[in-house]
Amino acid sequence: MKFLAIETATECCSVALFNEDDIICESEVAPHRHNEIVLSMCERVLANAEVPLTQLDGIAFGRGPGAFTGVRLAASVTQGIALALDLPVVPVSSLAALAQAACTRHKVSQVLSCIDARMQEIYMAVYQRDEANLMRLVGEEQVIRPDLVNVEIQDGCMGYGSGWKPYAEILLERCGANIDFDASAAPQAEFVAVLAKPCFEQGETVPATQALPVYVRHDVAQKPKSKTV
Repeated sequence: MKFLAIETATECCSVALFNEDDIICESEVAPHRHNEIVLSMCERVLANAEVPLTQLDGIAFGRGPGAFTGVRLAASVTQGIALALDLPVVPVSSLAALAQAACTRHKVSQVLSCIDARMQEIYMAVYQRDEANLMRLVGEEQVIRPDLVNVEIQDGCMGYGSGWKPYAEILLERCGANIDFDASAAPQAEFVAVLAKPCFEQGETVPATQALPVYVRHDVAQKPKSKTV
């Protein structure tokens, strides 16, 4: 199986190629430059693996939530490639990709993913590790003021993502626990790919026309009806 993964929901732009269980990835923190570099990133990871576009079996992308322009970019690039090559698509939550990174890098079983949503709000969700070591959503994704967060967490839960940088003190108080967190973490295409793999294997895909961003904020919400992870 070979597929591309694209993640541009935050200031970090990343692309990964899943190639028969190997993952080749590129990542760069490039505020306001994602549209300039994302296609060249795709070209490089394909060239490094000597995999032509025509050999791809699908495309996965970080469908948000995150920066509106970034989320739209990942969806539009995915749509363009998938439509041209008639490829299936797997949309993956950018918050879930954060949680998967924490699970893989820190061996934790529960993660409170949190992305700074600006306007004194955060995108957040709780994820729990399943038997396949994949992070699964507990409850729902939210955009919320940090002082209104109300979640139940386990011992050993980890906070992950940019929302922890400005609001760590408030979030720790709302969680009722002194948990470890990494405020420098950003969603990465590598972990979009990890979460997308079983979806491709099980046929849980959508056509290119349904490769839509998910913003969470109600005034711009555009949620696909199909199943996503």
